[in-house]
Amino acid sequence: TLKMTLNLGLEYHTRWGESLELECRDGRRLPMEYRGSGYWSLELDSPESIGSYRYVLVENGRIKRREWRSRSLENLPGEGPVSIRDAWRESPADAPFYSSAFTKVIFRRRKKSPAAEGGNVQLRLFAPTLGPDERLAVVSSLTGWQTPLLMADDAFPLWTLNLEAREPFSYKFVILSSKGLLWEDGPDRSAEPPAEGSIVLADAAPHFQRTPWKGAGVAVPLFSLRTENSFGIGEFTDIPALVDWAVKCGLSFIQLLPVNDTTMSGSWQDSYPYNANSSFALHPQFIHLEGMPQELKRELNTLPKVDYERVNRAKREALEKSFGSWEPSPAYKRFVKENHYWLLPYCVYSVLRDGRGPDISAWPKWSRGLQESILREKEREVAFYAYVQFLADSQLREAVAYARKNGVVLKGDLPIGVSRLSADAWTHPELFHLDSQAGAPPDPFAEDGQNWGFPTYNWERMASDGYRWWKKRLKRMSAFFDAFRIDHILGFFRIWEIPVPERSGLMGHFSPALPYSGEELHGLGFCPEAAPIGPENDVLFLEDPRRKGYFHPRIDASKTRSYAALGDSQRERFDALYEDFFYHRHNGFWQGGAVEKLSALLRSTGMLACGEDLGMIPGCVPDVMRRLSLLSLEIQRMPKAPGNPWASPASYPYLSVAATGTHDMNTLRAWWEEDPKLTERLWREALGGKGKFPEKCGVPEAEAVIADHLNSPSMLCILPLQDWCALSESRRYPGNPADERINVPAVSRYYWRYRMWGSLEDLIADESFCRKIRSLVKESGRSK
Repeated sequence: TLKMTLNLGLEYHTRWGESLELECRDGRRLPMEYRGSGYWSLELDSPESIGSYRYVLVENGRIKRREWRSRSLENLPGEGPVSIRDAWRESPADAPFYSSAFTKVIFRRRKKSPAAEGGNVQLRLFAPTLGPDERLAVVSSLTGWQTPLLMADDAFPLWTLNLEAREPFSYKFVILSSKGLLWEDGPDRSAEPPAEGSIVLADAAPHFQRTPWKGAGVAVPLFSLRTENSFGIGEFTDIPALVDWAVKCGLSFIQLLPVNDTTMSGSWQDSYPYNANSSFALHPQFIHLEGMPQELKRELNTLPKVDYERVNRAKREALEKSFGSWEPSPAYKRFVKENHYWLLPYCVYSVLRDGRGPDISAWPKWSRGLQESILREKEREVAFYAYVQFLADSQLREAVAYARKNGVVLKGDLPIGVSRLSADAWTHPELFHLDSQAGAPPDPFAEDGQNWGFPTYNWERMASDGYRWWKKRLKRMSAFFDAFRIDHILGFFRIWEIPVPERSGLMGHFSPALPYSGEELHGLGFCPEAAPIGPENDVLFLEDPRRKGYFHPRIDASKTRSYAALGDSQRERFDALYEDFFYHRHNGFWQGGAVEKLSALLRSTGMLACGEDLGMIPGCVPDVMRRLSLLSLEIQRMPKAPGNPWASPASYPYLSVAATGTHDMNTLRAWWEEDPKLTERLWREALGGKGKFPEKCGVPEAEAVIADHLNSPSMLCILPLQDWCALSESRRYPGNPADERINVPAVSRYYWRYRMWGSLEDLIADESFCRKIRSLVKESGRSK
């Protein structure tokens, strides 16, 4: 408890009508007093009441700007009075390094040093980019600019140093490491001790001339892992072996697909990992169980691909058997208590699904009363699902702890969609537009567009409680992951919405959007209500389902008969209208909405955030991602610059993830054969290939492409496991490379069953293979 008088102050030049306030952890705002010359202050007699705090800029009672993140009152010197001299904190260039991926894993402090007590001057600053073997120190005139004084890192990335000083002094920050002493750039800093009490100088972060950190990683679905101990599918207990291989290869990130429960029909169609029945529950298929039938285990584990139905049927039987002799433990009771907000509704949902089938529209509406009734009538069945989730949670947490201990970040996947048959949609129908389906407009991989079938979000309703559902979802996710991929981040700007019961993505429209009124279109010479000339989707305009009399231009309308029937002048007007609507009209509109949603979400989690910004990208997206320090996704075969046949890894931004492909694309080897003319151009023009073009992607070609990606400026280079294995004749898949593909987006009912060739034990034992990857990673300046 802080028992002192605290004076907070900072210099901030406001405009007429603006003022500064202190925002407390509980949301209270305390007005600050203007002292002149741009200086604002606030005196507190009970600082313990504010907890953490941040400064906000206010005009007419409304917040115009917030500081990037809250400040802590921990480790303050003395009993008082204490003055803190802060500096306004904008989002810094090194913002991603404040995430748990770095503070708790990559740069975690192996042995923390607490601050020495006493002193009347405290130097206090954030410096998150120092490695585990580096220390921040201060060299000052107090010691004749000789002896570096080590700063405390017990609240890393916050560093503090308490000094006793009676006269003004100068100082600079330095980094101590095995390489020697590195001084910060810029002029000397100065400090003046207070006449009484103590003062805290919260300096702006120092700047050191050194190469930015870069790392590498592997992307693989958990279900694709294969070890000697798994049961026909990757399991949570296989993750440590993957960590061991990553460490041996110098990789620091492991990226997984979603691991949520997708059980609905009990068929192979449940294999789609982006169609979860709960945004919180883990999939039972990933639980490792002792005592499984050994003959069946050997059979399933030697299959080239996952047999989803047999694996899950066998695990269900084993789970029911183990549950019969199980007794609740204190750890189980803590798990239920801590996760009751999602766990009990999910368990009730699962019991009803087993008895009534997955169509929630035929169920009773969810209510607390119904939940209590099911808990009473089906207590044992409900407890079974809680038991299963407890097992899954425990095993995944053990794997996460192992990864963190070994300096490897687990990166999860946040799906943009939620199944309309999920526990989320059943318990919170007000958060979704169940009369609509999310998807994607046409692209080179799906000419008809995509219809994912998920309901779209009711963002207005979600905003009304501060996006509580999203925040709970991210909190649950952060228990297992220190980084996450925001699937289809464009959905936070706008989603491609297809009315029920339409199936074709061509019949969709952007939501939210600014459609044209019927009067406006009639004034331009169009009749938006006109019947199609050809098939049902052969129209120029689609009426907005929630605003009658307002219309959206149909995507790819230029390919319709209705467009062909237009006169030349009408066609020019339509082209101009179409260009404006899809590429210019909504930029400011979407930007504001995305900043509000994403800011609220990112403030609620400490995970490193990466956005999948592929497809039809609005012009406002890159600016918002830079503003929020979100890492973009850069794929060579999906260039973002119009007119380019491929992207150049050398031009990627630092805040990005470079990848040779995603789970929705062919592997590097299969892609090499897709379009030989294009690949040959890439080989000659980008990779400097000479002589006869290799029609197959051999080891030298794979190495050239991968080295090109590793040498990019991107902070992270995360490649699919299949592409890493392409670096070795002994590790690459011996069959058709196309068989290594995980998903084909154009196939709505695709069987997600890819399993790695060979085992993780084989990868770890292959010294030559691991050494080759480690060498490539090290040569590119990437480190773990």
